Amino acid sequence: MARNLTVDICVIGAGSGGLSVAAGASQMGARVALVEKAKMGGDCLNYGCVPSKALLAAGHAAEAHRRSGPFGVGGPDPSIDAKGVFGHVHGVIAAIEPNDSVARYEGMGVKVIEEQARFTGPREIDAGGTTITARRFVVATGSAPLVPPIPGLEEAGYDTNETIFYADDLPEHLIVIGGGPIGVEMAQAHRNLGARVTVLEMFTIMPQDDPELVDVVRRRLAGEGVDIEEGVAVKGAGKTSSGVAVTVEDRKNGAAERTIEGSRILVATGRGANVRGLDLEKAGIAYSDKGIEVDARLRTTNKRVFAIGDVIGGLQFTHVAGYHAGVVLKNALFRWPAKADHRAVPWVTYTDPELAQVGLTEKQAQKAGFEFRILRWPFHENDRARAEAATEGLIKAVVRPNGHILGCGIAGAHAGELIHTWVLAMSRRIKVGAIARMVAPYPTLGEVSKRAAGSFYTLSLFSQRTRKIVRFLGRFG
Repeated sequence: MARNLTVDICVIGAGSGGLSVAAGASQMGARVALVEKAKMGGDCLNYGCVPSKALLAAGHAAEAHRRSGPFGVGGPDPSIDAKGVFGHVHGVIAAIEPNDSVARYEGMGVKVIEEQARFTGPREIDAGGTTITARRFVVATGSAPLVPPIPGLEEAGYDTNETIFYADDLPEHLIVIGGGPIGVEMAQAHRNLGARVTVLEMFTIMPQDDPELVDVVRRRLAGEGVDIEEGVAVKGAGKTSSGVAVTVEDRKNGAAERTIEGSRILVATGRGANVRGLDLEKAGIAYSDKGIEVDARLRTTNKRVFAIGDVIGGLQFTHVAGYHAGVVLKNALFRWPAKADHRAVPWVTYTDPELAQVGLTEKQAQKAGFEFRILRWPFHENDRARAEAATEGLIKAVVRPNGHILGCGIAGAHAGELIHTWVLAMSRRIKVGAIARMVAPYPTLGEVSKRAAGSFYTLSLFSQRTRKIVRFLGRFG
């Protein structure tokens, strides 16, 4: 039966960004409707961050067992139980699920409608027969895997991040098409869990990160037995009697074609914004396949409608959607003209070693025409890293001559935790000297940040001029 519902804010999409807006607005006194056509928690909980990190953790545990020899800890190779591995993955999802559930949000006073939302005008939507009118709308429908039109791929069968975590067993040989963060993470996880893995990448793996730091990850993956093939184009796929086959064109070898056989294919070639089926044009909202157009305040071309997270393209990360939620709440509830500032947004690839980045890379700083210095400190010069046999990697900061930080990248153990210092410094416009002066506990991996920052002063501090000053002052007793 058709119903009418009038609210202050209607959120479309119950992923991380949409849930944050709905919870925040409701707890601050707004009448809120939340519309979700699929699973509460969205991609992050069900197909993305949560299951991928759980699978990676299982793989890292197995690899840690193999690498325990230098510590005087021996034993046979680990036994991999696929049912137990996926049981761990699904158990983590189940443990977090109540936080994102319909019951929890309705307990906050949010009206949750589990239907497809479609705009019927600039100020209303239809959701399964319910007409919702709102002062403000927030589109937070996220993104979905992009599957390239590879001949024979549909017939061969393939996984994406939406299916790989719900498999019955681990593959004997996984062929990963795409060398971005998802492809590289899943390659290492499956290799650590005993599968043969081949990564096929048209250009270079992890192209958004600093190449020097990417090489740290590349060397580890290769050392663990992951076959990384860069500069190859996938021309076709098909079934074989024992699994699947992928035909590639090797651009580094005269465009020669060859076939790679495996047991399963994972497509990890990027993500596209979920804009289809919303009838955005009926609300006067401009969009393309790349996402919904927004201004600095995250307003669409219909100023009563905001869009956040993956659906606007750009930085497609859970933490970005959460940050966008805060910007929207200021605008929608308090009419505060807050603007999104992506200058200090970090991202992390959770391989072992991890790779974390915030701000500009060396190449980006060069392209932007900045005058800058590169500050480095290797993990093998860190005592904690030596104690834990985690000496692979380095920190690399991009700093202007006045100490202003343009960016920082870290490849090494716990890089995703270590990058926090640099994110805070950049977001608060703190200069590199503050990091150099902080007292870091010993022995910690965090000392690499202090050491790198301190190197900013090495040339001036240990110069001939300083030596002359010290000798001169020494004359006075």
